[in-house]
Amino acid sequence: MAKLGLDDIVEVLKTAGESTRLRLLALLARGDLTVTDLTDILGQSQPRISRHLKLLAEAALIERYQEGAWAYFRLAHDGSAVALARLLLEQTDTADPVFKRDAERLDVLKRARAEKAQAYFSRNAAEWDELRRLHVSEAEVEAALLKLIGEEPVEAFLDLGTGTGRILQLFEGLYRRGVGVDASRDMLAVARANLDRAGITKASIRHGDIFNLPLERDEFDVVTIHQVLHFLDEPSSAIAEAARMLKPAGRLVIIDLAPHGLEHLRDEHAHLRLGFSHQLMQEWLEQAGLSPEQTIDLTPAGAGADALTVTIWLARDQRAAAAEPLIAIGRRH
Repeated sequence: MAKLGLDDIVEVLKTAGESTRLRLLALLARGDLTVTDLTDILGQSQPRISRHLKLLAEAALIERYQEGAWAYFRLAHDGSAVALARLLLEQTDTADPVFKRDAERLDVLKRARAEKAQAYFSRNAAEWDELRRLHVSEAEVEAALLKLIGEEPVEAFLDLGTGTGRILQLFEGLYRRGVGVDASRDMLAVARANLDRAGITKASIRHGDIFNLPLERDEFDVVTIHQVLHFLDEPSSAIAEAARMLKPAGRLVIIDLAPHGLEHLRDEHAHLRLGFSHQLMQEWLEQAGLSPEQTIDLTPAGAGADALTVTIWLARDQRAAAAEPLIAIGRRH
């Protein structure tokens, strides 16, 4: 990380040193919040909060992203400026009356989010439980995923169709920065509440279209698509967009259903595809410029006629492999 010069250090300290802005940094270090959230917590006007946020963003201390009509803010992940700001935050006394009051109001906000998310989850729980009974347990799927992806830390992790945010929680110890994307705002509320409850602040949740992601290409070491493709009319396009997100040698992990004949899932659960064969998935992965590396089928013990097999596909971006001969040639010279 580049060191800061004298003028840069002074500018960061001036920006972060104003009381409202320091309070904002402390709040945004605990998760993604909107201007409305921040005005409610701090009890200040929206124009005033927006002006402070603008200054913090210009100093590269916070990040802003759009989710429909809402703009969310969070503490920046990288950079020398935010590293200095984090040092300041580490020295803050959480028992200070102002910081303590802000934290209490944030907790109230998070509880309200959680209650709203739980209400949505409860309305749909019966439907989800019915589907879960048809295939192997989530614990078995998660154990296979943990073994497949391994324990080597990665910089950036992306979960597409993040739903409840469970995958971001499962791999929380693996990544330095996590992002979950979902098209459902109700599910985003569930995911945010779950991350809040788990105390995970290094992952953010974004609203987005899986076919046109609101993210930069070549940015992620690992991308997961968990039980999403069977809802899509064009799964191959979603795979191509996921591949676009990968860094060279990055890995894409797809978890979905093997081919089955349960036609009622189309009408009752909006499944557009009744599973995917190994051959078809391999073709889509290769078309996206990925090299399939491993396929795992998980079938329930004592499976009956209605049992669903869950398949996990692991593929890797091939660009690093193409660069290896050049490295080898360089060594020979």
